[in-house]
Amino acid sequence: MKLWLLRHGEAEPRAATDAARELTRHGRQDVLHSAARLAGRPLGAILASPYVRAQQSAELVREALGFTGAIGIAPWATPDSDPRAAVEFLSERGEEEILLVTHNPFVGELAGLLIHGNRQEPVPMATASLAELDGELLVPGLLSLRSLHHVRHH
Repeated sequence: MKLWLLRHGEAEPRAATDAARELTRHGRQDVLHSAARLAGRPLGAILASPYVRAQQSAELVREALGFTGAIGIAPWATPDSDPRAAVEFLSERGEEEILLVTHNPFVGELAGLLIHGNRQEPVPMATASLAELDGELLVPGLLSLRSLHHVRHH
């Protein structure tokens, strides 16, 4: 299976709550830049944290790719979620390719857990960074990091 991990795009620094922060114009452009790397991929599902900036990022990807399914809400993928719990939720999915749109520090820890089998070596993920992981089974330590794409700021 293939798991794509996308950190949300740049968000406004403040809002009423952290969960309510929206993407900036730059953030939207960066997400579209990363979305282009998913063109033609047979995504079976797009899952996203319930936070506004992750939902907006997922929606941009969905539109850019012409993905017809709804975006799945992943309440287990917020900034401070436990990556071990996320592995349980993800391992129950049947899709061959999944995109998860989420946050730091969670996204780096989840990637590190899946690749190395522990949380001590998180994968560095800037805003709108896209990591491509694959393996036979979604088990900590058994996935490989196939690519890691960072959007360059000019």
